[in-house]
Amino acid sequence: MDNPFVILIIFVLGIGIGVFLAYLWLVRRINSQRGRAEQEVQRMLADAGVEAQDIIRQARDEVLGIRSEMEEGIKRRRQDLSREDERLQKRREQIDERLERIEEREQKLNKRQSVIDRQRNDLEKLQAQRMAALESVAEMTRDEARVQLLDMVEEETRNDMARRIREVEDELAAEADTRARELIAMAIQRVASDYVSEVTISVVPLPSDEMKGRIIGRSGRNIRAFELASGVDVVVDDTPEAVTISSFDPVRREIARRALEKLVVDGRIHPARIEGLIQDARKEVEAIIREEGERACYDAGVAGLHPEVMKMLGRLRFRTSYGQQQLAHAVETARLSSVLAAELGANIEVAKAGGLLHDIGKAMDHEMEGTHSTLGAEFCRRYGVPPMVVNCIESHHHEIPQECVEAIIVEAADAISGARPGARRESLENYLKRVRTLEEIANSFEGVSQSYALQAGREVRIIVKPEDIDDLSSIRLSKDIAKKIEESMQYPGQIKVTVIRETRSVDYAK
Repeated sequence: MDNPFVILIIFVLGIGIGVFLAYLWLVRRINSQRGRAEQEVQRMLADAGVEAQDIIRQARDEVLGIRSEMEEGIKRRRQDLSREDERLQKRREQIDERLERIEEREQKLNKRQSVIDRQRNDLEKLQAQRMAALESVAEMTRDEARVQLLDMVEEETRNDMARRIREVEDELAAEADTRARELIAMAIQRVASDYVSEVTISVVPLPSDEMKGRIIGRSGRNIRAFELASGVDVVVDDTPEAVTISSFDPVRREIARRALEKLVVDGRIHPARIEGLIQDARKEVEAIIREEGERACYDAGVAGLHPEVMKMLGRLRFRTSYGQQQLAHAVETARLSSVLAAELGANIEVAKAGGLLHDIGKAMDHEMEGTHSTLGAEFCRRYGVPPMVVNCIESHHHEIPQECVEAIIVEAADAISGARPGARRESLENYLKRVRTLEEIANSFEGVSQSYALQAGREVRIIVKPEDIDDLSSIRLSKDIAKKIEESMQYPGQIKVTVIRETRSVDYAK
């Protein structure tokens, strides 16, 4: 037993027996678990078969239900289609019946139309026969009778229109003339002022003709220096003891006149002295311009104007129109506008300012391009003058629409100030030219027999040929002539156009 080899053999045998026994136990355990698993699988397969049978049975029931519902829906749809077919068939039958009735009615209408056509042809033949009989009795055709009838109707209508137009004009004149006369007379009475007529050239008296040579200077240097420094033309002619200063700029002319008068009094005439005196005269005139602008604003009762506006307004002191001093005209227009605005219930301040500044553009229209109303409006707008006053300035000659009643008042006041007797004057040459132009314009219209300019060119009377011009045409002719005079002539105030149409019948008793 003490042999190690034997012990090893016994140990190996014990281990082999133990392994064998363990193998036998493990095999039995595996077989036992496999049996149970097979039983469980058989049980699960049996349960799955039962569930499958239930699902198949339910699916079969649902398919049968859906099929029955579809069959019922198809049956209902077939019933609806059959009813719709019946309704369409009835509708088709009704339409066929209606078409038959329409065809019968068309046949009746065609028969009736044929009868009407025959009757119309008969009537046309009868009318033609009667028309021929009437033409033979009247000894004129239908067209001639129509023309004659239309002429008669037109003549009567034109006479009625002319009479009605005259009646309306008389009514309006009767209503407006009285009030207008009262306003204008009251305004002129309250604001009438005197004017000093000025000319566009200045004449400087000389103590003797010897002074002319000194003014001209050696080789004409003095007169050239004077003209260059003052910007005017000095005319030295045969007029005894006088020289003439000519310039379209009234301010320059005034500066030159004052400087030349000082040179004549001083006697020291040379280029350096000329430039110094012209500078002094320019300062004096600028001071006068400022004072005159401030005085005009004070006299007109207009406050709050910019100093540059007042300065430009003062330049009108040396500006005239038809002999009427523009600054005095502006003050008078402002006063007239104030009176008219007060009577009419308008804005007095706007009317006064518009009347005072309406011709401010005349102080600069000789230096810039454009009308005096446009230039004056732009200048005043630049220096903050209210828009309503600017509209009064820009629209007083209808270059733009008048946007307020004050603009109309300023226009009327401007016409009153310029047209009242004695306010403006004209030269004989301009007067004769205006009279000839008036008569030429009137004679240029067709149907005018004679024309005469009366009342110093403030009225033109036109005698027309009565066989060529009727009453309505005479009214239209007066308006056309007045419009052409406005477009082609420049004149102060207004010109009255009178068209005279008369028919005279003369016979002699023997």
